[in-house]
Amino acid sequence: MNRTLIFSSCLAIGLFGAVTAKSQTLDPKEVAAGKLLISKSDCFACHKPDTKLVGPAYIDIAKKYKPTDANVNLLASKVIKGGSGTWGQVPMLAHPQVSAADAKKMVKFVLSQGAARK
Repeated sequence: MNRTLIFSSCLAIGLFGAVTAKSQTLDPKEVAAGKLLISKSDCFACHKPDTKLVGPAYIDIAKKYKPTDANVNLLASKVIKGGSGTWGQVPMLAHPQVSAADAKKMVKFVLSQGAARK
């Protein structure tokens, strides 16, 4: 095998490795637990399942983010720490009282909305 082919193969793996991150199957028990946690939280003050309110609709979040471990971790961190800029200038408030495990369940419920609407 020549160096050019090896380099091209390594480059392709490097460029496409992050893009092809494997989506995970969402555990129905975790999704149900996330739905319950959201129903007991202040999430619906800013979000609705299929309509933009102050923040994006859950369906729009699910369209933007595949249910990968990386995305679940990223979004759970945003639930806990807050954030701004991804969906406009209105910041999402921080929810430091939410545990990482609960935030991940909530995010999995939100991401499940993409599959539920297909």
